[in-house]
Amino acid sequence: MEQLHLGRTGLRVSRLGLGTMTWSRDTDEHEASEQLRDFVDAGGTLVDTSASYADGGAEELIGTLLGDVVPREDVVLCTKAGVRRTSAGGVVDASRGGLLDSLDASLRRLRTDHVDLWLVQTPDPRTPLDETATALRLAVSSGRARYVGLANHAGWQVARLASLLERDPGLAAVEVEYSLLQRGVEREVVPAAAALGLGVLAWSPLGRGVLTGKYRRTIPADSRAASPHLAGFVEPYLSRESAAVVEAVATAASGLERLPLEVALAWLTGRPGVSSAVVGARTAAQLRASLGALDLELPDELRRALDEVSAPEVGYPERF
Repeated sequence: MEQLHLGRTGLRVSRLGLGTMTWSRDTDEHEASEQLRDFVDAGGTLVDTSASYADGGAEELIGTLLGDVVPREDVVLCTKAGVRRTSAGGVVDASRGGLLDSLDASLRRLRTDHVDLWLVQTPDPRTPLDETATALRLAVSSGRARYVGLANHAGWQVARLASLLERDPGLAAVEVEYSLLQRGVEREVVPAAAALGLGVLAWSPLGRGVLTGKYRRTIPADSRAASPHLAGFVEPYLSRESAAVVEAVATAASGLERLPLEVALAWLTGRPGVSSAVVGARTAAQLRASLGALDLELPDELRRALDEVSAPEVGYPERF
C-alpha cells in the first residue's frame, strides 16, 4: 500500500486507514484481530480510534492486539480526545485538563507510552482555542504524542490553531468527513489545509456505508441503518439527492467491472490533499473489499462525471 507524508510533516501514513468506531461493540475481538492482521499484511499502517468509541472500549481492544497480533511499531496510531462520557451523556470538553486527562487514559487503554497522532475530536465553544493549543503543545513536549491535529473543525478554527502552534509543534492534520456524499469540506477546510501544509484524513469515505450500494433497494437487516445505535448516523444519506450520486457510482462500477465501494474510494483517494481515507469496516470481509480498491485508477472522464453529479453547493463568499 502506498505511504504518503501527512501534509508537510515527516510522518507517513498509508493510503487507506483502519477505522475502529465499531470495535468492541459491533466488531468483536476475533473480527478486530483479523482486520488488523489483514490490514497490516496489505501494507496498511494508520489505525484510527478515539477515546469516545464505545466509551474507550475500542482503545482497550486495540491495546490487547498490539504486540500480540501486530508489533506496535508497525502501526501509526491515531486517537482523539475532547468528548467525554458522563451520567447525562456525552460532553464536549477541549479544556487543557480535560484533553490531557483523556490522553493519559487513552495511553493506559492502548498500553503504549505514546500515540503517533493525537486529534481534538470536535470544537468546544466554551473553551478558548488558545487553551486547547496549550494542551496540544504539552502533549508533544511531554512525548505523549508525536504529532497533533484537529477533527471536525471549521476552516477558521484550523487556521487559528495552526497560527497558535506555529512550527513548535505545529499542526499536522485535519480529520473530516469526506466522500462523494459529503463534499462540504471543499469550501473552506480543504483549502485551509492545503495553504497551511496539513494532511487531510477522510473519515466515512463510503458515505456512512451508503456508497457501497447496499441501500439502493432496501435496508439490510444486518446493516448499520438497521442498528438501533447507528440508524440515525446513516439516515441523513438515504435521501433522494444521495440516491442520484449512488446510482452514478453504481453505473460507473458496472462499466469498470468493479464494486461501487472501489469506485467511491478511488475517487476520494485521488482528491488533492487527501493523505488517507479511513475505512470503518464492521467485518474483515468488508475490509478486504475496501483493500481491493487500491489498484483502481479512475479514467479522467469518469472522475469528471462523478465530480459533477456530487458537486456541493457553493455560495457567498466562496464564489464571490
